[in-house]
Amino acid sequence: MSRLATFLLDLVMGHPALARLRARTLAEARGLVLELGCGTGRNFPFYHERVVVLAIDPDRGHLGVAKARAATAPVPVVPIAASAEALPFADSSLDAAVSTWCLCSIPDLDRALGEVRRALKPGAPWWFVEHGLCPDPRVARWQRRLTPLWRQLAGGCHLDRPIAERLARAGFRLERLETGKLVPGPRLAAWTYLGLARKPEA
Repeated sequence: MSRLATFLLDLVMGHPALARLRARTLAEARGLVLELGCGTGRNFPFYHERVVVLAIDPDRGHLGVAKARAATAPVPVVPIAASAEALPFADSSLDAAVSTWCLCSIPDLDRALGEVRRALKPGAPWWFVEHGLCPDPRVARWQRRLTPLWRQLAGGCHLDRPIAERLARAGFRLERLETGKLVPGPRLAAWTYLGLARKPEA
């Protein structure tokens, strides 16, 4: 992305309502944690002790800002230029995963979900907060209509991905899930999935 696009993304993602959900999502993260789509590093201040974060993002412009935030984070953070569809980590090597508002923009989501499952240890948790498909048919209809244009304007973002369904289909067990309009804005962009999924033990 351009510097302007990175600046605007960082500005939007810094909204206080999003910060509150970040804090809830990251409160339990422990161990060697994969952060998918770290963007400009807005999550970094919310991690707690006993965490080492491997923060991936394919956009080097975002990573430039993320590296500056990693330097002042309360825990060790290693920003890595990498795609979620091809994670540079060994099988069953990571203790946990985190994603915040990034699954909407991964081009091949099924491949990425498979990669996360491969890299996580058996039984490892995945904490997530994402926006996606609304269960109201009228809203969902508009989400599907607008997604082709929205993708072009918003860096590949899909409004209409059924996040919980996609996680379950990829073999993750959903342990906690809260949905609703948890952030400001119209439901077509603000319908939120907040929860905990887990890779099966075997």
